[in-house]
Amino acid sequence: MRIGLLTQWFDPEPGAAALPGMLARALARRGHEVQVLTGFPNYPTGELAPGYRVTRRLDEVDGTTRIRRVALYPSHDRSALRRMANYGSFAASALVSGTPALRGLDALWVGNSPISVALPMWFTRYVQRVPVLLHVLDLWPDSALASGFIGTDRVSRIIERGMAGWCGGMYRSAGRVAYVSPGAADLLASRGVPREKLVHIPVWADETPRTGVADLRAELGLREDQVVLVYAGTLGEAQGLDSLIDACARIRDPRLVCLIAGSGTTEERLRRRAEEANATHVRFLGRVPRERMPALMATGDAHYVSLRPGGMSAYTMPSKVQATLAAGRALLVAAEGDAAAVARDSGAGITARPGDPDSIADALRELCDLGREKLELFGQAGRAHYDRVFSVAAGAERVERALCEAVESHRRR
Repeated sequence: MRIGLLTQWFDPEPGAAALPGMLARALARRGHEVQVLTGFPNYPTGELAPGYRVTRRLDEVDGTTRIRRVALYPSHDRSALRRMANYGSFAASALVSGTPALRGLDALWVGNSPISVALPMWFTRYVQRVPVLLHVLDLWPDSALASGFIGTDRVSRIIERGMAGWCGGMYRSAGRVAYVSPGAADLLASRGVPREKLVHIPVWADETPRTGVADLRAELGLREDQVVLVYAGTLGEAQGLDSLIDACARIRDPRLVCLIAGSGTTEERLRRRAEEANATHVRFLGRVPRERMPALMATGDAHYVSLRPGGMSAYTMPSKVQATLAAGRALLVAAEGDAAAVARDSGAGITARPGDPDSIADALRELCDLGREKLELFGQAGRAHYDRVFSVAAGAERVERALCEAVESHRRR
């Protein structure tokens, strides 16, 4: 098939923005002709990647994959106005300068975040008559509310209703709607998406080989018998990390070390809380450079995933779940719903009740009692589960199948 990918984010952007590039290469390996429509790389700093300057459009070739980049306003800061300019400028440029590259496709995969990609998506679907698979990578307007992108005042409620209606239009135009976390299926069905349109396609992680990556144990002065729990990510309200600090303060086992890497709105409060609670097991590393993240990943005997109860937590799959499984490390999950189910089903980890320091403390004691060798076995089980369920190869096969179903549905209509 001649398959298109419509995504604002693409290589060489890192992290979650790199996932569409992995899909493009996996589909090309499966014998498909791939055409990508994307923007100029500027994530996560808001500055253009080296070697690029914004022009009306730029065509590239990567192996057998063709890439069309279109102009956008580069930004990724906290300003809602500049973020909207970033999203809106890509959507408008993709509509005007990008959609000609999508003419004649057999099917189109669309990453739904941000939802402004609906403009080129609708043109391709209704004018160019190309069947669409919409991959719901983020739930809108839920994610905008959770991140504080929109507030709770009257105007924000109007914006929220407008976003919900916009998303409804996206769902109706797609031949298939893919969701990444099992719990999202019922939510999308409740929002009017027919069950026969829904398909579960989990997302993958960075699968760059990390054999031979040195850990940071010696640098951090850690003993061989110490069990290291790592949390790396945003330090915000949604993560509910206060309960982890309180749990660590309840542990007296000298083998436990908890490393917290990252920054965010709750960082100073968490540091004070750890000091006041005499949580001596906890060390704050601050922001860790991207190139050192594989070493930090290798340092952790287990990695901590936490979501505050309520809201989106039951149907959210934090990307660090897949990243930890792919790295072959054990999980400790203090969250409801799908993330906890993966820890149990994969055999890669243990769970605790979110927001409950006593339950989390019990899980920390279990980590210490298991020891590093048994946690290594948990990690191996997790990697095997990742290969079966979350790998890009498995994802590309599911995407291919869903695209074929969208094409068949389009032909029947």
